[in-house]
Amino acid sequence: MKHLFFLLLFINVATYAQKITIVDAATLQPIVNVTAFNITNSKHVISNFDGVLDLTKFRSNETIYLKHLSYQEFEARKKKLVKNKVIKLTAIANDLEAVFLSVSKAKVKRSRIAQEIATFTIQDIQKAAPQTSADLLASIPGIKVQKSQFGGGSPVLRGMEANRVLLVVDGVRMNNAIYRKGHLQNSISVSPNMLERTEIVFGPSSVMYGSDALGGVIHYYTKQPKTNDILSIKPTFLARVSTVNDELTAHAAFEIQSKKIGVFTSISQSKFGDLKMGENRSHGFDDWGLQYDYSNNSTDFYNEYPVVNETPSTQKNMGFSQFDFMQKLVFPLEKKSKLSVNFQYSKSSDIPRFDKLMQRSGGNLKFAEWHYGPQKRLLLSSQLKISPNKKWLKKGTITVAYQNLKESRVQRKFNSLKRFYRNESVDVFSVNGDFEIPIGSKNKRVLTYGTEFSFNDVKSTSVGKTLEVDGFEIINLTEDFVVQTRYPDGGSNYSSSAFYANYRQDISARETLNTGLRFTNTLLNAKWQDETYIVLPDNDIHLNNSAVTATVGYVFKPVKNFQFNAVISSGFRSPNIDDVGKIREKNGFVSVPNIYLKPEFIYNGEIGFLKYLNDKKFNINFTTYYTLLQHYITRDLYELNGNSSINYDGEIVQTIANVNKGNAYIFGGTISLNGKISDFFNAKASATYTKGKAYDTGEPLSSIPPLFGLIEIGYSKNKWDMALNFKFNGQKKHTDYNLFEGIDNVEQTPYNTSTGDYDLGNPSWKTLNYNIQYKLNNKIQLRMHIDNIFDVHFKEFASSISAPGRNFSFSVMSPF
Repeated sequence: MKHLFFLLLFINVATYAQKITIVDAATLQPIVNVTAFNITNSKHVISNFDGVLDLTKFRSNETIYLKHLSYQEFEARKKKLVKNKVIKLTAIANDLEAVFLSVSKAKVKRSRIAQEIATFTIQDIQKAAPQTSADLLASIPGIKVQKSQFGGGSPVLRGMEANRVLLVVDGVRMNNAIYRKGHLQNSISVSPNMLERTEIVFGPSSVMYGSDALGGVIHYYTKQPKTNDILSIKPTFLARVSTVNDELTAHAAFEIQSKKIGVFTSISQSKFGDLKMGENRSHGFDDWGLQYDYSNNSTDFYNEYPVVNETPSTQKNMGFSQFDFMQKLVFPLEKKSKLSVNFQYSKSSDIPRFDKLMQRSGGNLKFAEWHYGPQKRLLLSSQLKISPNKKWLKKGTITVAYQNLKESRVQRKFNSLKRFYRNESVDVFSVNGDFEIPIGSKNKRVLTYGTEFSFNDVKSTSVGKTLEVDGFEIINLTEDFVVQTRYPDGGSNYSSSAFYANYRQDISARETLNTGLRFTNTLLNAKWQDETYIVLPDNDIHLNNSAVTATVGYVFKPVKNFQFNAVISSGFRSPNIDDVGKIREKNGFVSVPNIYLKPEFIYNGEIGFLKYLNDKKFNINFTTYYTLLQHYITRDLYELNGNSSINYDGEIVQTIANVNKGNAYIFGGTISLNGKISDFFNAKASATYTKGKAYDTGEPLSSIPPLFGLIEIGYSKNKWDMALNFKFNGQKKHTDYNLFEGIDNVEQTPYNTSTGDYDLGNPSWKTLNYNIQYKLNNKIQLRMHIDNIFDVHFKEFASSISAPGRNFSFSVMSPF
């Protein structure tokens, strides 16, 4: 018995002696999900929540590689690793060796990328603690976010917004045939709690992504399960409360790792209430943004009159809730292949449209009801990754996906019993393949190519219902009446097919050349049936558009730790169903179909540099660009069948439409600093300037934000992590607003009583914010945020809501 005891003790000690701990070189905190593998990749293990790796399966003299997307790769013999016991990895977020996935749809080092790019890692997400993905994007340098209601957020990249910016999740395009011009709120349909990282590619990216990627690409990467020879289960959770809008967020997830399957399940639920604005009105406008009355009508409650808001600094009709679910499965296959299945589902409650509910007619509130019905996003995709590592094909990815998007709009005016319902449903089928071929044996020349096909089927319906009321109660809906649909009521579809090729060559140790070419063809079919309100020249239309786009990028590293970048690129956006066929009213104008609309094109030139300091721990990044838009699409007065007005929802309103104009330009730049300034202190700062104007009309372009940026100082040591953040935003002058399109929402700026007009522009603003995190242990973190410490009142440019005032946010989480 004694011998058995000592044998078991010896085995246990020997096993423990082959375990090592992986930690961050700066914070000394354990790193989860570090992969250890041998040179043939026949053996691999993954670190657990405590950063522990069990190297038992590796031979003593075997070389082991330690790899993590956010850290520099490390290699050493097993006996050396075991001897050291604790291995420190250096973060590469600011390093030339950092890897980015979105630029060429493959892993490429920063030192080979010419485009302006940014990344937001899971560590950044945890520190920012964003309530929605729109808030996450607003934390990234170079991105400005507009909000028409709290349940939304429209990102702006280089003066481009909505359907001129491409959203992608896990390699699948989110943009569909009804993504609109103006402001788009779909970015929030991906919960930030599901994300592992977000990458931004600034500027035209049509070669790799096709239509819509004019301002850039926002690529969401959700958390990915891994396989492991040792069975393990890793639960995570998050709970957060916020005072400024009574936020309650709960998130739970777990990952199962085994040899034959990896499983990741994520569930998130968030609930938000009314939003408090800042009380400190240093801009000098005492009443700006205050809400003195509001509608308390609902789907089953009727009130003929608005009610008084007892606390005008609290914005009513803001609250909504959102549920997000994700299920991922990964199956390792033979011959270094991997199959993954990705299921995502997002559903919101009714989302009040705050700007519409604040709209006035004759001095009184116009709408008793105006909300988006529950918005639903369903994604089902399957992705096959192959790595034959042959001369004719090194690796490739084939993605097949189906998406279903549902959205609706419900509205009713005061002093009316007529309620209008408009419903949209889009089915999207897509398949794309991306492949890589090395040319030569030293990986200095690489050819990537791919093909993509997508088909959008759009169904648009509408109906009017008359309310039966008894006092304050809505007891029934009767007397259906005809309501104009938002999109063609006879059905419409939009398809895109493309082929691209991209070639990268290391000209020398200091120079890299990237070139690419893409051919894209789009087909649009639409049919209108009901002619109660609108009669078109042709009720059955077919549009066929094609485009060839190209890019040339040059990277030059004249000295160590300095990189010069230059890019010339082109892009295009083919009109979709929303551009061609949308019918909707805003501010006394109604958009009507223009079946003669053509694509808009973009030509871009940019230069930039990256300078690395402090042993690559700190960098300075500067990029400036000039963009020419040709045949750009904008809203303008439009006559339909010789008439300049129509009857819409019971009102005679003037008609406008999307039309092609001549040429316009956008130029600007971003400078950013980021990295460690000492062992425990880090800093980051950025400033972005944008200017845009039409050559043909001389008018400013819409969606051009004023100067904005941030400065942040952080401290990390042992269990503590804290940061002080200063955000600033310049004034948007009235003369810089596009006053016709309505996208800039000049009516949301302070009202000038002396002139009786909105001619004061949007005031500048600045806020101070603080956050602190304490790591209770390796599995539990506590975090507190104090945002807008001085309770400043302001509005983001073009936003309808006043920004949140002072906010206290408290989180407890177990990190992924």
